[in-house]
Amino acid sequence: MKSIVLTTTLVIACLLSACEYKAKPDSPVAGTWQLLSHTEITKGSSVVTDYTQNLHMIKIINDSHFAFLIHNLKTPKDSSNNFDAGGGSYTIEGDKYTEHLDYYKDKNWEGKSFDFTITFKGDTLIQKGLEKVEKENINRVIIEKYVRVK
Repeated sequence: MKSIVLTTTLVIACLLSACEYKAKPDSPVAGTWQLLSHTEITKGSSVVTDYTQNLHMIKIINDSHFAFLIHNLKTPKDSSNNFDAGGGSYTIEGDKYTEHLDYYKDKNWEGKSFDFTITFKGDTLIQKGLEKVEKENINRVIIEKYVRVK
């Protein structure tokens, strides 16, 4: 009986030591972010959109994917609220953050990658990069300022 218990214990110990759990390190961008402002710079002309008034957008980022949700806070009488959403995977290396847009209502945007430089200032995330979609004739720099949702 002792040999069965000893053998079982050794087998379990060997199996547990053979199983190595490797947790993926937390991404510094992981969390929920609320967009405060969005700036588009096209051919030297800037347009700033304030996302603290009539529009609301959040971006949810886990260790490998992101998703964004946007809607109009002042829903028109016809109940159209200009809802928009998308998402996909991302990569990050230092301050280089690249979104790979896998899901979006406009197929001209799907499958595209967008490179950004990110900076953190306390609970604020600033992402700046080029948004280029040839089929939509879009070639602009965007700067987005987010605050972490607690």
